[in-house]
Amino acid sequence: MKKVIIYTDGACSGNPGPGGWGAILKYGEKMKEMSGGEAETTNNRMELTGVIASLSALKEPCEVTLYTDSQYIVNAINEGWLKSWIAKGWKRKTGPVKNPDLWQKVYDLLQIHMVEFVWVKGHAENPYNNRCDEMAVAESHKFK
Repeated sequence: MKKVIIYTDGACSGNPGPGGWGAILKYGEKMKEMSGGEAETTNNRMELTGVIASLSALKEPCEVTLYTDSQYIVNAINEGWLKSWIAKGWKRKTGPVKNPDLWQKVYDLLQIHMVEFVWVKGHAENPYNNRCDEMAVAESHKFK
């Protein structure tokens, strides 16, 4: 199974507002940058979209280490929230889960790929996370 490293980030100007996402996929010496955006979205939707787009770009099942500065995403996976939300019909103690459409796509991709989610501090010393942030912000600016 191929081992791939992915970095993702999302950005939103206003919440909701124009947003963007960026991703970097690394396999051996190869590196691919991806980005996109939407005119009216939220930061969490852009964070999730970066994860979905990058995992969807993989052409075969892979072993992935995915770095993100979104504790929302890391905790949802690593703390078992996603599985709990699905088991409870997309409900939490405080009400419905936000973004169930995107979370379902993430879940489906996790059935294909073996993914380890790792949190990195945003806007810090990680050049790949910083590059993803630059791409995400640039995409959000396209809608202003």
